[in-house]
Amino acid sequence: MSDRAPSVVFEGKALRKATVDVADDTIKLASLPTLSLYVHVPWCVRKCPYCDFNSHEVNGSVPEEQYLAALRADLEQALPLVWGRQVATVFIGGGTPSLLSASAIDEMLTMFRAYLPLEPHAEITMEANPGTVETARFKEYARSGINRISLGIQSFNDNALRALGRIHDARQARAAIDVAQNVVERVNLDIMFALPRQTMLECVADVREAMSFGTGHLSLYHLTLEPNTVFAKFPPPVPNDDDGAAMQDAVAAAATDGGWERYEVSAYARSGERCRHNVNYWEFGDYLGIGPGAHGKLTFHDRIVRQARLKNPQSWMDKAMRRDGSHLAEDRQIPADDLPFEFMLNALRLRTGVPAHIFSERTGLSFAAIRPVVEQAVAKGLLTSDPDRLQASPLGWRFLNDLLEEFLS
Repeated sequence: MSDRAPSVVFEGKALRKATVDVADDTIKLASLPTLSLYVHVPWCVRKCPYCDFNSHEVNGSVPEEQYLAALRADLEQALPLVWGRQVATVFIGGGTPSLLSASAIDEMLTMFRAYLPLEPHAEITMEANPGTVETARFKEYARSGINRISLGIQSFNDNALRALGRIHDARQARAAIDVAQNVVERVNLDIMFALPRQTMLECVADVREAMSFGTGHLSLYHLTLEPNTVFAKFPPPVPNDDDGAAMQDAVAAAATDGGWERYEVSAYARSGERCRHNVNYWEFGDYLGIGPGAHGKLTFHDRIVRQARLKNPQSWMDKAMRRDGSHLAEDRQIPADDLPFEFMLNALRLRTGVPAHIFSERTGLSFAAIRPVVEQAVAKGLLTSDPDRLQASPLGWRFLNDLLEEFLS
């Protein structure tokens, strides 16, 4: 679990065709959105029983040389799709990127600067597991250009950490936070709630301790039993739906009372500390995804495409080196009549929504394509009546799934 923001997620439901039928399947975009880069490092020390990310337990040492060569080949094949476009943010996720050596991260970032025009003050985030934090190595990460670290803390309760299958304990979590804060200015802490046998007091205690360190960003997630995970096959004793909802309310109240802005469904930030990479996802920006299992969304003047790389690390490495496109598991144009739902699925996660004109700018469709559905959602009290913004009302944000259903068949 991390503060990276997957672009298309809807409570485990498969994407279905939007209610809006676009008569003309041709889209025209006058400008391109902000571009981000996502890099996937697939290895971890041990697969957590709740994790549905593309992560694989490392057998021996991470094959850094082979991985970096394949990453270079992957990036070089993608360059024609993004040539000349400036990159605003980089997010190195996993898996556990902090398993990579300092020299590997330095080579990776040097590669990106050589091939891509990174913004002068680009946000460059790396995920890290508290069980893999070493002060000297993390200082080297920062010297190479990492300026934001996202720590998968999950809990400060040792019993909860054992139940989650984490490789670190609470002492290591606190030490990792101290190291991260001393090497970079911006730190995110991932915290989960509604954990196995967790009480309300334990839930709130975790959030309050997370806030006590003075970091600028918190990602607060409700534990979900995702398909194809150990927890899905052998469900642990988690709080029931009512208790889980009560914990979510308590978590939000504690963070808000502590001076944090809940700017997205699961994200809380102090002033000026929003995750720029995630915000670009929610505003339907573009992102090039490289590495095994990485997903991407890229806009052109007449189409929007989604890509996905092969998930298996060895298969991806082998096929990326062929330089024939066989490392891609998916490369498809998004149908025009799917764009309204995909846009809303992202934008409505933001507490303040997005300006209404962004819809046309990011999809190439006329606002008239969604006006009837928007008016219907406003009439039901799920969207605000502000004609200049697409924003969930307090009711709509609380029942976001119901609001999104308005844009599904």
